[in-house]
Amino acid sequence: MRWLLSIVLNAVALIVVAQLFDSFHLEGFGTAVLASIILSILNILVKPILVILTLPVTMLTLGLFLFIINAITLMMTQAVMGSSFVIDGFGTAVLAAIIISIINVLLNRLVQDSFK
Repeated sequence: MRWLLSIVLNAVALIVVAQLFDSFHLEGFGTAVLASIILSILNILVKPILVILTLPVTMLTLGLFLFIINAITLMMTQAVMGSSFVIDGFGTAVLAAIIISIINVLLNRLVQDSFK
């Protein structure tokens, strides 16, 4: 149940970012949910490998390099999705990763406060 809620909240964050940036395109909520599922799978399978491989850089940047890793997983998700999910450039992916992280923290906090 918690994983499904996380998928929906992440889809909402993706849609918000798509509304903020002209260079971040999603075809609709269904596409956002599918992108959120793929992104979750990549975060489970690929992200730990990337974090381990880039651990020295991540430590030197005090964890800020994790936004680059999140941008890489976003770009990988875009590559899997094809034309229904398009990010026009790595810079947009980095900004989107930062904003998605912030939105996810806020939404998760809001939902957790609702269930207390």
